[in-house]
Amino acid sequence: MSKHWELIKNLTQREIRVRYKQSFLGFFWIILNPFFQMLIMSFVFSKLVNTSRLGVPYPVYLYAGLLPWTFLTTSLGSAMGELVENSALIKKIYFPRETLVFSTLLAKTFDFFLSSIVFIGLLLFFKIRFSWYMLLFFPIFLIQFIFTYGLSLLLSVLNLFYRDVQYIINLVLTLWFYLTPVLYATEFFPARLRWIFKLNPMSVYINAYRQVLFKGEYPNWSSLLIGVAISLLLYILAFKLFKKLEGVMADIA
Repeated sequence: MSKHWELIKNLTQREIRVRYKQSFLGFFWIILNPFFQMLIMSFVFSKLVNTSRLGVPYPVYLYAGLLPWTFLTTSLGSAMGELVENSALIKKIYFPRETLVFSTLLAKTFDFFLSSIVFIGLLLFFKIRFSWYMLLFFPIFLIQFIFTYGLSLLLSVLNLFYRDVQYIINLVLTLWFYLTPVLYATEFFPARLRWIFKLNPMSVYINAYRQVLFKGEYPNWSSLLIGVAISLLLYILAFKLFKKLEGVMADIA
């Protein structure tokens, strides 16, 4: 991958520029989209959720869940179509096809950290106390990045062979969203049922983010280790499948 860093950089820059080239607000859309989602969801669900148990104001609690969830969904949405959209390039020259998916995720990482500016503003506005535990945000994001990259590799190659995959995934993501503690806290569920969330990697990551950001403590190591294991296993299996099918991509694209 390091041998093709110049290609990855160019593809990432192209992804960022093309997406907002003819947009009046440009990069502000990166910030505005999750911000307005947070406003709408805060207004609606703060009436339904017992937010007094969260320990922090609901808008900032919600935004801490929306950011990683948005990174997942936008990454998968873009990555699934990368091989199909770049079929002409795939047919003309050889280069590691995974660079297309990787560059897309780097572009989404740019979006993620740009959107985090609003989150930092919310932390300041609500006077959330800063602690050194917040620095653990970055390794947690790295774990989520590996998970998202592995899933993106898998879905991009499956979508190349079976175009229905993108439609199925949209349905899966809708269900997955409500099974992930973006809008609520896992503490709202009986203790005997919380083990279910440990099997959902996104639940593990979002809970870990909130622990280091709001509670000023280490994440739940047993849950996070499960998340690490799932991320690495998914990445290894997806990468092997991707490389195995790489030789016939030009024929299928």
